[in-house]
Amino acid sequence: MEVSQSLAAVSPIRRALFSTSDKTGLIELARALAEGGVELIASGGTRAALVAAGLPAIEVSEFTGQPEILGGRVKTLHPKIHAGILARRDVPSDLETLATQGFPLIDLVVVNLYPFEATVARPGVSFEEAVENIDIGGPSLIRGAAKNHAHVAVLTNPEQYPTLMASFQRNGGTTLLERVEFARAAFRSTGAYDTAIGNYLASIAPGSSNASTSAFPQTLCPRFELRQPLRYGENPHQSAAFYVEPEPGGPNLATATLRHGKELSYNNLLDLDSALKLVRQFAEPAACILKHNNPCGAAIGHDLAEAFELAYDGDPVSAFGGIVGLNRVVDLTTAKLMGKPGRFLEAILAPGFDDDAIHFLTTSPSWKNSVRLLDLKGEISPGTPPARGYDLRRVEGGMLVQTWDTLEHAPGAGLSPTRRQPTDAERRDLEFAWTVCAAVKSNAIVVAAAGRILGVGAGQMSRLDSVRIAVSKAGSAARGAVLASDAFFPFRDGPDAAAEAGITAIIQPGGSRRDQETIDACDEHGMAMIFTGRRHFRH
Repeated sequence: MEVSQSLAAVSPIRRALFSTSDKTGLIELARALAEGGVELIASGGTRAALVAAGLPAIEVSEFTGQPEILGGRVKTLHPKIHAGILARRDVPSDLETLATQGFPLIDLVVVNLYPFEATVARPGVSFEEAVENIDIGGPSLIRGAAKNHAHVAVLTNPEQYPTLMASFQRNGGTTLLERVEFARAAFRSTGAYDTAIGNYLASIAPGSSNASTSAFPQTLCPRFELRQPLRYGENPHQSAAFYVEPEPGGPNLATATLRHGKELSYNNLLDLDSALKLVRQFAEPAACILKHNNPCGAAIGHDLAEAFELAYDGDPVSAFGGIVGLNRVVDLTTAKLMGKPGRFLEAILAPGFDDDAIHFLTTSPSWKNSVRLLDLKGEISPGTPPARGYDLRRVEGGMLVQTWDTLEHAPGAGLSPTRRQPTDAERRDLEFAWTVCAAVKSNAIVVAAAGRILGVGAGQMSRLDSVRIAVSKAGSAARGAVLASDAFFPFRDGPDAAAEAGITAIIQPGGSRRDQETIDACDEHGMAMIFTGRRHFRH
C-alpha cells in the first residue's frame, strides 16, 4: 500500500464471511449487508442463526466444496477462503490466479474467537475442553484479513458493527482509514488471545516454572484502548491520556458519562476513582468528599442529603474545591445543599441525577461554568462486581502487579483483646471508620462517630503524627468518638494520644511485637479495641 494512498479510498463490500461465537448484533449487521446486495457466507452455528432470522447464507462447506473434517477442527482452513481474503486487488497476477481457480473475492470478514478465557475460568474445566476452545481457523481468518486491510475489512468485536453499517450505508464499503483501525484492533485481539493460551498452558503444564505456584500469569500483556488525551498529567508540564479496558465492566469511570462541565483532568480521574471505590462500600446512602486522593469528609445517612451534609461538615475548609462521590441518584434537595453559597466543588460522581438536580447544578451562577457532573449510569453498592484483573503500577524498568485490595466482611466482629468490649454503637462506628480508613493514604488514621468522619490523618511518616492530626481535626468532637488505624501501632504512644483526646474505642489490624503494650494502654484508659487481622496500606 502506498503511503500516499488516500485514507478516504473506499473498498466496496460484495461478499462477507461470518464465523462468530458471540452472536450479539450479528443479525442486524448481516441484514444491513444482505439488503445492500452482499453475498453472505457463514460457518455452522453462525449460518444457522442467520437462516433462522430469514437471511440467505451459504454454508462454508458448500462454498468451498469441502465438508468439515476432524470433528470441525478444519472448516475455514481452505485455499478458496484464504485466497479470496488475501488477494491484492491492485496486483493483476493475484486476480488472474483467482480467476483461474474460480475463487471469488471476500471483502469483509466478521469473526470473534472461541471463548477460551471464559472457558478456562470455569471451575473444574478439563484440559481437553480447554484445548478444544483454542480457535485455529478464526485467528487465521482475522490475521489474513487484517494483513490485507488495504482491500479487506475485518471485524472482531460487535461494538464495531455500527461503524461498519454506517459506512456501508453511506458509500457501499469501507474507507482505508476505517480498515486500518479495524486491522489494528484485529491484531490486538489475536495477540491477547495467544497470550491467554500461553499463560494457561504455563499454569498447568507439568514441569512449568509457573505451574500451580502463582496466581499471576507468566507473561502479562494488559490491553487498554485510548479513550481520550487529557489536557495534562499530574502537573502542567506532563502529557497524559485516559485508556480503558476493551470490556470495562462497570459502573466505573470507563462506562460513565460526563453530563456537564469541561473535560476531566488526570487528577480529577484519580480522585473520582477513589471516591467511587469508597462510596460503593456502603449499603446506606453515603457521600464522601476527596482532596488530593484522600477523603476529608465521609458519612452515611437516612437519605443522600443528610449523608452529604454530614460529610461536608466533617472538614468544610478542606472540602472547598473537592471531589464528591455519592452512591444514590442526586435529587434536588441534595443538589441545593451542594450548591449553597460559598461552597465550591470540582466534580460530582453519582449513579444518576434527577432532571431538577441537573437543572439546578448547571444553571446556578456560581456553578454552571465549573462543576463537572459524572453519571455512572448504574447502581453501585457493596454487591457491585469488583474490579477485574490486577492492580498495576509502573516503575522504571518494570511493573508491580497485585490483586485488588478488598475489605473484609464484618471487621467489627474481629478479636477484641481488651477488658472492655466495644458497645454495639461503637462497633458500627468502628466498621464505618475502618471502611473509610482503607481509602486514606498510609499511614492512615480516621476518627469517626455516628456514621461520619470527624478527622483524618493521612500520609504521615509517623503513625503518631497521623493520630495527632486526626484528633486535632476532630477537636472536641473526638471525645466519645472511635478511631481506625490502617496498620498496627508499633508503640503504645498512638493509643495514649487517642485516649487523651477522648477516643473510646480503636480498630486496627494487630500483629505488632508490642501488641500487648497497646492492649495494656487501652485497658489503662478504659478503651475497647478490635484486631481485624488485616492491613489496608494505600501507598
